[in-house]
Amino acid sequence: RILHLDSGREMRGGQWQVLRLHRGLVERGHESLLLARRESPLLAAARRAALPCGALRPLRIRTRGFDLVHAHDARSHTMGALLARAPLVVSRRVAFPVRDSAMSLWKYGRASLFLAVSRHVAGQLMKAGVEERRIAVVYDGVSVPPERANGHAIIAPRTIDPQKGMALAVEAAKLAGVDIEMSSNLEADLPRARALVYLTHSEGLGSGILLGMAYGVTVIASRVGGIPELIEDGVNGLLAANEPEAVAAALKRIDPAIGHAARVTVMERFTEEHMIEATLTAYRQVLNA
Repeated sequence: RILHLDSGREMRGGQWQVLRLHRGLVERGHESLLLARRESPLLAAARRAALPCGALRPLRIRTRGFDLVHAHDARSHTMGALLARAPLVVSRRVAFPVRDSAMSLWKYGRASLFLAVSRHVAGQLMKAGVEERRIAVVYDGVSVPPERANGHAIIAPRTIDPQKGMALAVEAAKLAGVDIEMSSNLEADLPRARALVYLTHSEGLGSGILLGMAYGVTVIASRVGGIPELIEDGVNGLLAANEPEAVAAALKRIDPAIGHAARVTVMERFTEEHMIEATLTAYRQVLNA
């Protein structure tokens, strides 16, 4: 029995992974319960899918009877560290270093296992003193649409996050002499695209990148964090420095063959099934210990 905790207010990449994992565990016959913020899109999505779920009330969390507690973000990590009476598994998705404080040292010492979204994130955990034996790399997973994208649009995620490079994408498109569209819904817009521009100053992995790859478009992404673990430059995507000229040069290298190779990469390594099975392997590692 697994209890999932997620305190996210938005439906970002991490919340989509939680939903896919929770659904996959239930479909495989495991007892899985998700607690999320009362007004969160994640809780609403779980309810629409008729998945076992409830509102996250920190003072009312009951972990007795569960084999594992899986915390999916920083705040729920703290809740789990304080309240869990079962082994605690923590997903770590962000690329920035772990805080060096007494509270962080205590909190990070409480987890039985960290699921790092990339080798880069695993390295950040080890720099913070987490033993390698308490880290497993579990990459994100996405579903592969039945058909490749078939369009001409060049799109980029719309965001107000200062760590993301929306303004850089616009500047680079002007230099390259191409039009770029900002997307608030990648799943809706990717089917009519030929390229996805995903720029960021910090990234644990980038589930949006995987979605673009699954649709078979050319993904142009920043050469930072865990992104190079997904993309081999010029083979299944294009990597660029966070400079207008570098991104503009990549925009001129858009190639359907690169998109085809990207789709194959996702099928071979980064599907939902790969993510769920890797997570189950990690759970067994904790329980067997």
